[in-house]
Amino acid sequence: MVKNKQADLFQSTTPIAIQTLSDQQRIDWLRLIRSPSIGPITFRDLLNQFGSASQAISALEGRQFNGKPFKLSSQDSALREIEMAEKFGAQIVGLGEAAYPKWLQSIDSAPPLLYLKGHSELGNRPSVGIVGSRNASGAGLKFSGILSKELSLQGVVIVSGLARGIDRAAHEASLSAGTIAVLGGGLDHIYPAQNEALYHKIASEGLLISERPLGVYAKAKDFPRRNRIISGISNGTIVVEAAVRSGSLTTARFAGEQGREVFAVPGHPLDPRATGTNKLIRDGATLITSADDVLEALIPQIKNNELFLSSSHSGFGEQDSDFEKEDLNSSSNLQSNHFAKNAENLRERLIDLLGTTPIERDVLIRLLKCSAKDLQVVLLELDLEGLLEHHGQQKLSLKQS
Repeated sequence: MVKNKQADLFQSTTPIAIQTLSDQQRIDWLRLIRSPSIGPITFRDLLNQFGSASQAISALEGRQFNGKPFKLSSQDSALREIEMAEKFGAQIVGLGEAAYPKWLQSIDSAPPLLYLKGHSELGNRPSVGIVGSRNASGAGLKFSGILSKELSLQGVVIVSGLARGIDRAAHEASLSAGTIAVLGGGLDHIYPAQNEALYHKIASEGLLISERPLGVYAKAKDFPRRNRIISGISNGTIVVEAAVRSGSLTTARFAGEQGREVFAVPGHPLDPRATGTNKLIRDGATLITSADDVLEALIPQIKNNELFLSSSHSGFGEQDSDFEKEDLNSSSNLQSNHFAKNAENLRERLIDLLGTTPIERDVLIRLLKCSAKDLQVVLLELDLEGLLEHHGQQKLSLKQS
């Protein structure tokens, strides 16, 4: 194993912009993100367009989309959510606040708000995601435990999804040094039920994370959303065992899109649980057989802070807008006066260009020969009408009807 001390291995020197939300800002953020058709990317775009959640709320109140009034989440609902979190012993942390995991800030779809329960400082330490089959082999479980233990001893926090199999083995082996479990539902929904004891240990000794409100039971669509958080928190993601259609491969795909290292443990060609990992290696993932392989790849990146090179373009704040401030004076309308007369034409051309195949925003700007600002106004309209699908790497498509 690498012999460097933890403090020497992972010394981050790049400053991260820290903001602290006021009580009212936290309420406004909750109102916005809990409103229909507003996800993390649309939330970010609204703040960039209007400068604050409060201004965005003012712009949306009374608006109609598809002939129906837009239903904003109420202030009372936000207050109840905050009260429930306090009673449960969880924090609701906004992107850019000190407790928000710093590596997660740099992904396109970073959750504006996260629920945290446990030791929040773990989210800002170097970390590795370990995922794999729920029906893992004995060898896979053993190797997952060995990797997790050895990486933990080197100061690396292990991140996983609290599922059966590989996830559970990774959490258990790293519990004493710090582990993070990312849940698909609310923090009060323990899934699977047989991991209840482990869940309580992590809440006490590690960190539980979710972007979903308390009381929400995870559905199938929530697990891919959870997986992009696992990879987003982590400097790299290890897949130990995965069948060809495994959800673990989704986590690996997110990691690649987020610019993170993807590691895979090779398996026997006749074992279906190794089909996915062997394919990852064939497609360019780093083959690993020990914790040393992981550390050799990650230590230079973490020491050189490579993951922060583009983070300043991915976050957002109440005072930092990517667009000119003149639009703040027209918050009653999503379109500024000088643009309104061309909006319908641009919208029609944009819809003609968009299909079910994802396309980058930059490509759309070039094809439409418009400004990023003008395109953003129309995209927000389509987004709030529920017509857009967001993909990684700033890609968009029309939702399939």
